[in-house]
Amino acid sequence: MNDSFILRDRIWREQNERVTLSSNATFAAKSLGRIIDEEPDAFRTCFERDRDRIIHSKTFRRLKHKTQVFINPDGDHFITRMTHTLNVTQIGRSIAKTLGLNPDLTEAICLGHDVGHSPFGHTGEDVLNEILDGGWSHSENSVRMLSVIEPLNLTKETINGIEKHPWRYEEPPYSPEGLICRFADRIAYLSHDVEDAIRASVLKVEDIPKNITSVLGSPGKTWVNSLISGIFKASSSGDLQMDDEILSIMHELREFMFEKVYLREETLNQRSEAKKIVETLVMHFEKNPNKLPENYAQNQSDIANSVDYVAGMTDRFAISTYEKIN
Repeated sequence: MNDSFILRDRIWREQNERVTLSSNATFAAKSLGRIIDEEPDAFRTCFERDRDRIIHSKTFRRLKHKTQVFINPDGDHFITRMTHTLNVTQIGRSIAKTLGLNPDLTEAICLGHDVGHSPFGHTGEDVLNEILDGGWSHSENSVRMLSVIEPLNLTKETINGIEKHPWRYEEPPYSPEGLICRFADRIAYLSHDVEDAIRASVLKVEDIPKNITSVLGSPGKTWVNSLISGIFKASSSGDLQMDDEILSIMHELREFMFEKVYLREETLNQRSEAKKIVETLVMHFEKNPNKLPENYAQNQSDIANSVDYVAGMTDRFAISTYEKIN
């Protein structure tokens, strides 16, 4: 046994990808590169570097105080946008490792996929989409936050995977690792949102349709395992996809959650108050651009700069700022 450390530098790691990953994987040594060329790191691959930059960013740090589903919930165990992101990353890495795809690129995309979310989750996104000419989406804002507001100069593969992770894009991410994030995101939020709804006494386990629990099992870890297994079962041919039965159940579960949780009356009441806060803040900073932090004073319209700033706020900072100006 060799008792000394073995330094596995970037060259070794890139060569090791060639030995250990599938031919379908995205290889760091063949990355499309960054917008601004950089000297490569001595030890980390370009995708490891992306992952580390996102983790250490202020943009990522703010996720711990952003809503997933329930706004300002009572209790310590509700999912936040941060814990959702960590769940997505763990699921994504598990899929990548099992299928022989690049786990480092997968982690980078998953960690960055939601950093552009506005305060109050999709409620804030809906408001900003109405306010801004041309619309607004959290995935495109994630790219903006990591490329303009807090420029990290990420690789093109990471940027593309972050931008294209929502299912509403007909054109999928151009890497299989980006497609993993698309699946991992939905697997994560459907699983933990049900658990949160049960925790909040919005749902009971027996409310969940029997045809869903008969296939996925009890809510929680069993669901995650069942949904991930549906990908492994259907992806043996080399195309990343989900088993038809599991995919159908996942779509049915999503429709159930919209009906019983996401669009319930109490949720809509919370959304109304959150909408008022976001709208007021955007209008305030549009009229008072001198109050914006320097990095948000970009060469664009006052309303666009205001949207950038408000979109980056945490729930609690948005609430406290709203209270100060009213």
